Amino acid sequence: MSATKAASLLLAKCMPSVKGNASKFTFAKLELDQNLNMYFQKITAVYAHDPDKICKSGDIVLIQKLPQKMSKLITHKVLKVIYPLGDVVDPISGKKVAGFNFRDDICDVSEMYGKNPQAFNYQKAPPRGWQEGKKDFSDKETYWKYHEDGTDQPYAL
Repeated sequence: MSATKAASLLLAKCMPSVKGNASKFTFAKLELDQNLNMYFQKITAVYAHDPDKICKSGDIVLIQKLPQKMSKLITHKVLKVIYPLGDVVDPISGKKVAGFNFRDDICDVSEMYGKNPQAFNYQKAPPRGWQEGKKDFSDKETYWKYHEDGTDQPYAL
């Protein structure tokens, strides 16, 4: 993979968006503060072309910078969903993660100290999206603020 193509790929988190053919994504960059000579995290938001709406809020997605902007705001395109919300996998061990701990370790500790019958069971949990329309409204139209009308205005970020 060439260096320019690798530089155009980003791992970003999907956020709620009012645009019809695009989704909003945020990613973190480190910026150098010249006065302190330290790096600080800066969150950047971009819009990526997503006509099929394959992304839901909270998904970790691979996006690529477009060679030419589609509009004032849409500068990237969605390649694929890497981790759906709640299904993050450690890339080294291949184990599923909940927060900072492996799911297997959480189950082992709960069995060691006595299992709570009301505790969440990861093995019996259905896949994400089974409650669409009941309790999960991530597939519905997003609420929008009065100043975000979905057009390509520079203030819509």
